[in-house]
Amino acid sequence: MKSVCRTTSCYTFCVTNDIQELRRRFLEYIEIEKGRSVKTVENYDRYLRAFFTFAKIAGPKAITDDAVRQFRLHLNRKGLQKNTQNYHLIALRTFLKYLVRQNVTALAPDRIELAKTGERDLDLISVDDLERLLAAPTGADLRSLRDKAILELLFSTGLRVSELCALTLDRVDLSRDEFSVRGKGSKVRVVFLADSAKTALKNYINKRGDVSEAIFVAIPRGDGGGTAALPVALTSRSIERIVKQYAIKAGISKKVTPHVIRHSFATDLLSNGADLRSVQAMLGHANISTTQIYTHLTDAGLRDVHKAFHGRRRGK
Repeated sequence: MKSVCRTTSCYTFCVTNDIQELRRRFLEYIEIEKGRSVKTVENYDRYLRAFFTFAKIAGPKAITDDAVRQFRLHLNRKGLQKNTQNYHLIALRTFLKYLVRQNVTALAPDRIELAKTGERDLDLISVDDLERLLAAPTGADLRSLRDKAILELLFSTGLRVSELCALTLDRVDLSRDEFSVRGKGSKVRVVFLADSAKTALKNYINKRGDVSEAIFVAIPRGDGGGTAALPVALTSRSIERIVKQYAIKAGISKKVTPHVIRHSFATDLLSNGADLRSVQAMLGHANISTTQIYTHLTDAGLRDVHKAFHGRRRGK
């Protein structure tokens, strides 16, 4: 389909109805103007391609209520979880909002309703399990010191695994108890170092002998000290494997991931009296409703009220 170029007194812009060209422009828009991460852009691309292929979308006008409804049935019958179905719909709705901005005629974005989801279940480990996990790396070699620092930092800061992987030496000042991190949507927040995390991080960095800017790097087998070579930064998958390894070593039967430690960070704060807004800020949640999933697990006061007052007449 051909593009139609229009000229104003200030500039010339082109409107196209080619769906693949619009998809390409949209992905560039969310990456550059909206500052979305490369991973988010890749996910949106995959979700849109899935819809376009299924519904045989050739142009914006082919995105209809019926096409969307059929696609939703398709996703549901594939057995995808409601949250996963919603990821596809959010990508499509965001794309339609972009079309509105570009004056391209298409389905109104507010026609896309997300599927209702049940309350989110949290994977949690007990305080005893957490203590054993943090104590699991015991050696004085570089690998053990690195892994100890990873576990302590995850629990002290509540960082997402991707945020942990992106840390560089110039961002973390060990003379202070805090540092800033760039999270989802390129939003910057401050996280804080507990004494145990600061000590673990200092022990690890002091033993490093390389010149890599990344804090957490791969260590060759048999390298007990520093290395002069330039190592590569650990990936999210590598850190997930490290956490799993020490969970097994600590005798924890549940599946433990970096995100489980992030949950433990949040529940620990709330259980000890931290307010919800502060925890929201430390986790980097855009909406407080995301943080509220922890409250029903941490409100010990309600439990005490129930124990003190429920069923008292029955004892008379």
